[in-house]
Amino acid sequence: MLRDPDLPPGHDPAGGPLRPPQGLFRRVRRVGAVVAVALALLAGGVWLGGHPEGLPTGVRDVLVGDEDTRVIDEALRTIADRYYAEVDPADLADDAIAGAVESLDDRFSAYFSPKEYRQFQEVQNSEFSGVGLVVSPHPSGLRVVEVYDGTPASRAKLAPADVIVAVEGRALKGVKQQAATDRIKGPPGTDVTITVSRDGKRRDYTLTRARVNVPVVASRIRTVDGVKVGIINLAQFSSGAHAEVYAAIRKVQKQGAKGLVFDLRRNGGGLVSEAQLIASAFLPDGPIVTTRGRSVPTRTLSATGDPVAEDIPLVVLVDGDTASASEIVAGALQDRDRAEVVGAKTFGKGVFQEVIELSNGGALDITAGQYFTPDGRNLGGKGVSQGAGITPDVKVKDDPKTKPDEALNRALSELRAKTTS
Repeated sequence: MLRDPDLPPGHDPAGGPLRPPQGLFRRVRRVGAVVAVALALLAGGVWLGGHPEGLPTGVRDVLVGDEDTRVIDEALRTIADRYYAEVDPADLADDAIAGAVESLDDRFSAYFSPKEYRQFQEVQNSEFSGVGLVVSPHPSGLRVVEVYDGTPASRAKLAPADVIVAVEGRALKGVKQQAATDRIKGPPGTDVTITVSRDGKRRDYTLTRARVNVPVVASRIRTVDGVKVGIINLAQFSSGAHAEVYAAIRKVQKQGAKGLVFDLRRNGGGLVSEAQLIASAFLPDGPIVTTRGRSVPTRTLSATGDPVAEDIPLVVLVDGDTASASEIVAGALQDRDRAEVVGAKTFGKGVFQEVIELSNGGALDITAGQYFTPDGRNLGGKGVSQGAGITPDVKVKDDPKTKPDEALNRALSELRAKTTS
């Protein structure tokens, strides 16, 4: 499945599965059937399968691949057979695939082992087992980006900008993000002790892991200078998110909202198909995003023609953690002059990934192409580098150390100027 990043690039629910860093088109291409056929052919010649050098060159290439494939298989079998300690061949295969993906030097591409892929799919269904955090990489470990309400992390009063520096007494400095979050994950009901750095001071927290339902959409009404406006927060572009967004829009409109703030801060993306549907809530027709790649056809996704908020004044609120599918929506609404974008420059990710399931139950999540806004902008950098992102029409940044939400307040002020009493 072609996808935009699942959670913020470089982000994932700590104590929950990677998505993600952290999402079309998620086209999952199954290769298990092909592998099964190959295995069936090999099963007919067990001895030849174990001694490919005895096969004629043409037949050998068909059955066991080219020279590069054979030497990889040869090396893995040699390690499994000759290494002084017993090694699980499945673990060797996992590590070999992960190493190959890592060699791409692409922060957005990954290999999911069977266990990690199951966890990844849980996140797409907006549920996981953990402590209720969204995190991003930090030189000392993991930086807390968001704390979900009603979770072990929120009850412990963890907060954005906290840095998790150790888990069970083991330092996270220099540990890759996936490995670091794996240390926090675990079955519901089990305890995990994390060390948190806040304002230069360290403190240990022992949290009991639990099933966490990720709140995808939240909405509320605010009155600004006597005018009601709706605020809709979208956490991620997971499967079915568009239906929740549509319901939230209808709810605040029924409550008398004369304008909308669509808050995409800390939203690292998800399914691009959901981005198309959500942008279609505000646009009656026309292009939303174009995708191009070497192995995928160029394709333009347009509005579906059934908007629920076509004319209501709209402000989109963004920040540096707004990425991917979020940037697609914000970019489309900005290019089409449908909304004013308020906040800080977005992340700057201009590529999408394709999830390809493997016969072992795992999956490759590899960059397959680039996407472009209606005006032809690619928000990323060269290749898979972080790029310019979206420059807001009104620049403002929230100060996490103050109680007021400066960015939201500015968005509300801009929206109020567009509404009538």
